[in-house]
Amino acid sequence: MSLSSTTPHKLVIYPALDETRLSRLREIAGEMRIVNCDELAQAREAIRDADAFFGKITREMLGHARQLRWVQSPTASLEHYLFPELIEHPCVLTNMRGLYSDVIADHVLGLVLCFARNLHTYVRRQIQAEWSPVGGESERAVFSSGPAVVTAIDRSHQHLADGTLGVVGAGEIGREILRRASAFGLRLLAVDPLCRSVPGVLDDVWQPDRLSDLLAESDYVVIAAPHTPDTFKLFRTAQFERMKRSAVLINIGRGAIVDLADLTGALQRGVIAGAGLDVFEIEPLPVDHALWRMENVIITPHVAGTSPRIAERHLATLLENVRRFVAGEPLLNVVDKRKWF
Repeated sequence: MSLSSTTPHKLVIYPALDETRLSRLREIAGEMRIVNCDELAQAREAIRDADAFFGKITREMLGHARQLRWVQSPTASLEHYLFPELIEHPCVLTNMRGLYSDVIADHVLGLVLCFARNLHTYVRRQIQAEWSPVGGESERAVFSSGPAVVTAIDRSHQHLADGTLGVVGAGEIGREILRRASAFGLRLLAVDPLCRSVPGVLDDVWQPDRLSDLLAESDYVVIAAPHTPDTFKLFRTAQFERMKRSAVLINIGRGAIVDLADLTGALQRGVIAGAGLDVFEIEPLPVDHALWRMENVIITPHVAGTSPRIAERHLATLLENVRRFVAGEPLLNVVDKRKWF
């Protein structure tokens, strides 16, 4: 989406940027005035005649704005950023999507490999100095019968190329998960309201109304969708019961998409085989929660998107959008405010 080519005269930032990033921004902004606000009261006053805003905007701030045309969110997710007045305001909203795709996809494939090769179990046994292959008593179970016989140990370690991975949400992150998973020879499925294919990887991305088909066919179900009104508590008991009993759920999307109590119950009853979870309906996950003690669950503390590369990408996106705004060019990552993405 492009904005008026008239040279914008004022960008308000709150909370304030450090001097290093601010200096880079001034180089890009040219004659555009930048007000770097340390205090909320200062931002509230400065936004009155601002054309653009970067940071955490509030209802009160927005109420003072008289000519605001563009708001840049500092985050990719918007469930805690949007509010009704911002949704109704004519300003264009952009976010930081696309910064985390490869990083989160790596995290997902790490979880898949852990479950496929029982690495999470072996790490626990290593701490106890326990030499005990999953599915067998000792190494002799592997070698005594010869390679022509499939043993219990063999059956306990998955051959990934025989499996199916289904991705719920084929946005930037979901598409990158599919690209990386394709290298392992997995059969791939995906559902998404907008994306219809992933070139060179998946020819047919299904509509969301085929979620039940994806659940029934997948050995790994990966949630890569954003939290929106349509995805809130999308996964409840009915969805887990649709999955294979041998299937694993991986959630790197948003905790609000999965009902925590229903997931816990499904794991306890053996409705699904396991879960790799980076996000939760309640964060931090309470120390007394049952999930901590389940050997078929891998928990990471909302770190799937962490990487030394993220900060530089974050700044690069901000700089590019400021450059585009000044030049009257289409902005990156324009959001449909009513859909939350």
